[in-house]
Amino acid sequence: MKKFLIILIVAIFIFSACMSTKAVRLGESISRPAIPWKQIKVYLSAEQVTGKYEEVALLMTTADTIWTSEKGMWNSMKKKAAKMGANAIILDAVSEPSAGAKVAGAFLGIGTDRKGKAVAIFIYPEEK
Repeated sequence: MKKFLIILIVAIFIFSACMSTKAVRLGESISRPAIPWKQIKVYLSAEQVTGKYEEVALLMTTADTIWTSEKGMWNSMKKKAAKMGANAIILDAVSEPSAGAKVAGAFLGIGTDRKGKAVAIFIYPEEK
């Protein structure tokens, strides 16, 4: 039983360390309270955003391709944006390692990372 518990703790540590989202606050944005991360809206480009908005932070996520998915990356970005008081993100580039890098990583027993970027924004409420 002890051995199982130790393996479980190690597995949780490894899987939780497979993804990291960092944020760099932009400009002099106003500090806003956090919101539930599932309320964060996702846009593929700035042109899709309706209404006036303010850029809050640049988000950068790094994740191991073996243990994570793009959806997991976007959720990690949404969680970070929500903590910073943003209410939406504009997705930017995702870079995947090449097939050769993935094969080499698997052969050598090292992970290969996918990287994603987004901008956390606060969309102002519509004036009536």
